[in-house]
Amino acid sequence: MNNFEFKNPTKIIFGKNTIIKLSTEIPKEAKVLMLYGEGSIKKNGIYEQVTSALSEINFLEFGGIPANPEYAILLNALALIKKEKITYLLAVGGASVIDATKFLASAALFNGVEPWDIIKNKIRTETAMPFGTVLTLPATGSEMNSGAVITRKETGEKLGMGGPGLFPQFSILDPEVIKSIPPRQIQNGIIDAFTHALEQYITYPIEAKLQDRFTESIMQTLIEIAPIITKDTSNYKAACDFMWCCTMALNGLIQKGVPTDWALHTMAHELTAIFGIDHARTLTIIAPSYYQYKFENKKEKLAQYGQRVWGITEGSIEEKATQAIAKTTVYFKELGMPIKLSECTQAYEGTAEKIAATFEKRGWNALGEKKDITPSDVKDIITMSY
Repeated sequence: MNNFEFKNPTKIIFGKNTIIKLSTEIPKEAKVLMLYGEGSIKKNGIYEQVTSALSEINFLEFGGIPANPEYAILLNALALIKKEKITYLLAVGGASVIDATKFLASAALFNGVEPWDIIKNKIRTETAMPFGTVLTLPATGSEMNSGAVITRKETGEKLGMGGPGLFPQFSILDPEVIKSIPPRQIQNGIIDAFTHALEQYITYPIEAKLQDRFTESIMQTLIEIAPIITKDTSNYKAACDFMWCCTMALNGLIQKGVPTDWALHTMAHELTAIFGIDHARTLTIIAPSYYQYKFENKKEKLAQYGQRVWGITEGSIEEKATQAIAKTTVYFKELGMPIKLSECTQAYEGTAEKIAATFEKRGWNALGEKKDITPSDVKDIITMSY
């Protein structure tokens, strides 16, 4: 196992009827800006629970944050933060709202002229405005990590940011919110968590046995509960497992001491930026082609994954690895996800070349766990994904 340091300061408040605990987690003297998405919390009862818990706290609201948090919209929220002298932020939503809140927490204390520079210049956020979250849509683990991804529509960019200042102070995880989530978002959440696990696992063996088994357990649990939670979102036991898997898949724990990849996510973000395709669906579009393209580098871990997660016991390393990719592809299909870009758009010609050129322009010439994926490789992988 590689050397590592691990610290996650986020307090998790998990379980039924926990939203009321907002009143004890946010300082009484704070002036709070509550951020949320495009209105679903006002239809499912979450808005009423949150505002009731905040009844003795001074708070304002900012709604309308889209599924891919858009920089131009966030600038309006930033102006409100400064005008009203906000001191605390509260995200009520899924990854998009939480990521938006992280950007705002950083931008609120940023001394530069253009807040986009935080992202463009990869400025690590050491200190930010304090914030908490109420998770309404399990998927990316943003409620317990210090990363965020922001979209800038005018330039066609979808880029990440992060730093130790961007851990939420607390996150409330009430699995009962899952009852109101539409099927498409349940599917997306399962895939988000599953591919987060893959990115931190399908690399090369270093004999980090416990880390491997942590990750395998997340994937096994998601496979087990997927048919349950997609058919019955009111199944509380399955909802608990689903929500906690999503958090654990990207709270930093399973990546410590092991090599991690993230080339799959880097390519997938570009498909969202260009076509507006759901993030989870861009992952399933690229993943089968990606693992086939990097088969020789990844076959040992693919075979281990196939044996331990999918129960593939017969055959050579190469045969087990091949079957593992096939099993994963079938799993994506069974969840109703696309596995080719042509399933989502017919305007895909030239996409591979465009993304490869973008990566070259940005200097992204060495992706993956071995830093051996070039823009030329990116072009070939995305072409395979048509």
